[in-house]
Amino acid sequence: MFNLSIIADFEAAHYIPNYPGKCSRLHGHNWRIEVGVAGNQLDKLGMLIDFHELKAEVKKITTKLDHYYLNEIEPFSTISPTAENIAKYIYDELNTLPRITALCKVRFVKVWESPNSAVSYSQEDNK
Repeated sequence: MFNLSIIADFEAAHYIPNYPGKCSRLHGHNWRIEVGVAGNQLDKLGMLIDFHELKAEVKKITTKLDHYYLNEIEPFSTISPTAENIAKYIYDELNTLPRITALCKVRFVKVWESPNSAVSYSQEDNK
C-alpha cells in the first residue's frame, strides 16, 4: 500500500454559533489542510497520483472556501463551520471527484485552524 499526502491552505472567517467563549465572535484563520490518499496501483511513471494533480484537485474544493465568511456558504450556513465539519466536508467533496476515486482512496483529511490545533477526519473501512 502506498500512502501519499499533500498540504494545502486557504484563508477564511467564521464563528461558532452558541460557543461559550471568544470563538462565538467573528474571526479568521489561515487554515492548513493535509490530505492523505492510498492505493496499490502505480501508473506507468511509478506514481500513485502526481502530487501536482492531487494539489489541483484539493484546490477545486478549497477555492470554494478561500476568503469567504464560512457561515454564509453551503454547507456551513446550516452546519457549524468547526474544523471537524470542514475536515469532513473536504473529505466528502474529494470522494466526489472522479479523478481522485479512479486513482486512489482518500484516507484522511486533517485541518489545522492554528499551528497547534488540528483535527483529522477519516472513515473506518467496513471490510
